[in-house]
Amino acid sequence: MNNGLHAASAVELVAAYRDGKLSPVEVTQDVLAHVARWEPHLQATYLLRPEAALEQARASEARWRSGAPLGPLDGVPVTIKENIATRGDPLPAGTAAVDLKPAALDAPPAARLREAGAVFFSKTTMPDYGMLSSGLSSFHTLARNPWDLALTPGGSSAGAGAAAAAGYGPLHVGTDIGGSLRLPAGWCGIFTLKPSLGRIPIDPPYMGRAAGPMTRTVGDSALMMQVLSRPDARDSMNLPPNDIDWASHEVGADHLKGLRIGLLLDAGCGLPVDPEIQAAVEHAARLFEAAGAIVEPMRPFMTQSMLDGMDHLWRMRSHVDMQALRADQRAKVLPYIREWAESSAGFSGEHVFRAFSQFHATRVAAVSACSKFDYVISPVSPNMPAPAEDASPTNDPLRPLEHIGFTVPFNMSEQPAASINCGYSAGGLPIGLQIAGQRFDDLGVLRVARAFEQIREVQRPWPEPPGA
Repeated sequence: MNNGLHAASAVELVAAYRDGKLSPVEVTQDVLAHVARWEPHLQATYLLRPEAALEQARASEARWRSGAPLGPLDGVPVTIKENIATRGDPLPAGTAAVDLKPAALDAPPAARLREAGAVFFSKTTMPDYGMLSSGLSSFHTLARNPWDLALTPGGSSAGAGAAAAAGYGPLHVGTDIGGSLRLPAGWCGIFTLKPSLGRIPIDPPYMGRAAGPMTRTVGDSALMMQVLSRPDARDSMNLPPNDIDWASHEVGADHLKGLRIGLLLDAGCGLPVDPEIQAAVEHAARLFEAAGAIVEPMRPFMTQSMLDGMDHLWRMRSHVDMQALRADQRAKVLPYIREWAESSAGFSGEHVFRAFSQFHATRVAAVSACSKFDYVISPVSPNMPAPAEDASPTNDPLRPLEHIGFTVPFNMSEQPAASINCGYSAGGLPIGLQIAGQRFDDLGVLRVARAFEQIREVQRPWPEPPGA
């Protein structure tokens, strides 16, 4: 904890609370002071509420003193992505087009964290409707990457990725439907787990949509999974309750011995892989081999038709949603998003049906390709982070998804997939390695990630606020 309490892991904080060495109040105060130094530069927060956070921290302090914490995260600061409902707060979904109304209830991830005593001090920003891999929003101020403020943190969990890398406390929650946890995690150098569909209940549920932890360490994500994975009937896709020993993620490098690892370096669609990213992932593969894993190259299983089909269905979905808006609301949506959605106006019914069919084709291809391996490693994204002001890596609304070829198949196949830092570019930017597992093997992915965490090179210091 030499860099300040804000930099301590949740695992460290809970142990210190239990031993009476730290108070949730002093931790929350330190986190809030650190956020105040960073936030004018990052703009990662929404509904930042210092006084409410300190009130929660004081209540947690009293519980710890009486030996009655609410759960494994009691007193640990946490942020929650803006599109995860928190009782009494509006849900703008990143866009100025939404009429702001208070949410009636906490969505499942927020409810589980609140029940466990976590200290809610802020929500985090996102782009319009979560449809961009950037922090560009018509509602929120532009979010930036703490490693380089000229660049995007990724998206759509933009503020969460930036906040985790910048040290806004240890725990953050985002969502992912095509890469929205893993892309910002990769570009911000943090860890995330996009779990198997239904492992973490979410409301509203949607095909491929998952909530997940965003943290600096694998251990903190495993700790969050103890809480986030508890069942909730509101999610029609919620997996049956399963007594998973999340603490057993803690393994050594010898855990990798004998595992069959597929190495995927070509997504089969979208942007070509940046040479620095390919070199970092190939180096990670050699580390796996040195630890005793059996690494075999994989042929690409995605196609451009699959990626385009998903894009076109999502365009039509957004077009229908926008047609339901008033004209004054529609005018407030980011022009990039409007152009993207309106481009589907001439699609025929047959075209939309064929586009929808690509979701299942992607699922079948992903499951088949991964079936011969225990785990699959790949780049998280083919490209380094784009300029902060750009809506997407191509910045072209008619080529919007060219960067999600490695991530989106695992949403459709419902497989767990993590992002963990595996190196740095010549310019000092982090590079994400994706680790995907068989469906339901969330704990296995955490174990492989924890083993890799121990065999990768020493990580560079986390970025500090300008002038610090």
